Amino acid sequence: MATAKKVTDEGAASLKPPAYWEEACKHLVKKDRVMRRLIPELGNVSLTLRGDAFTTLARSIVGQQVSVASAQRVWEKFALLPPEMSPGNVLRLKVDDMRATGLSTRKVEYLVDLALHFDSGRLHFKEWDAMDDDAIVTELVAIRGISRWTADMFLLFHLGRPNVLALDDPTLLQGISNQYFSGEPVSRSDAREVAEAWKPWCSVASWYIWRSLAPMPVQC
Repeated sequence: MATAKKVTDEGAASLKPPAYWEEACKHLVKKDRVMRRLIPELGNVSLTLRGDAFTTLARSIVGQQVSVASAQRVWEKFALLPPEMSPGNVLRLKVDDMRATGLSTRKVEYLVDLALHFDSGRLHFKEWDAMDDDAIVTELVAIRGISRWTADMFLLFHLGRPNVLALDDPTLLQGISNQYFSGEPVSRSDAREVAEAWKPWCSVASWYIWRSLAPMPVQC
């Protein structure tokens, strides 16, 4: 029973919102007319951070250009191959075994490149907490299969960076269109102008915009 209690407590701890969330919400409610309505309307919900860096990025590669359900099925099969999901273990997998889980040849190549970047020390992941967002993005987009969008999602949902504005995300632009422009198409410039009132909490405002479009909280 003690072990079960420990696991439960650790799981609950991992689901806590970032420490800045309450402060960010207060700022946004004061500074932005849409957030003044959305935040109370959506209730007691928030971003939660979870997962390790390698697994989070590997899952993002597996999920590219396929449905959520398909990505989940492939991931569940792939995750059974190594004894533990780690760069070294992935590098020891056979290509044929990886392909048999439903991964394309290209995604296998991307996963191997990701593992090599972690295993070789080319990623300074132990130093990411002290690095700025742009420096981390530069490291991430050097990996095959990692786009600027993936890097932004990683900054926001895994590292919990507070001021990420993911202009490559069409859903965010759609949400801004709905909430600020009565459904009219918006440009990146329009989105940047809206986000001026969000700073330095663009991640939090973006999360509420995403949540306004979806019945469930956005997760990485």
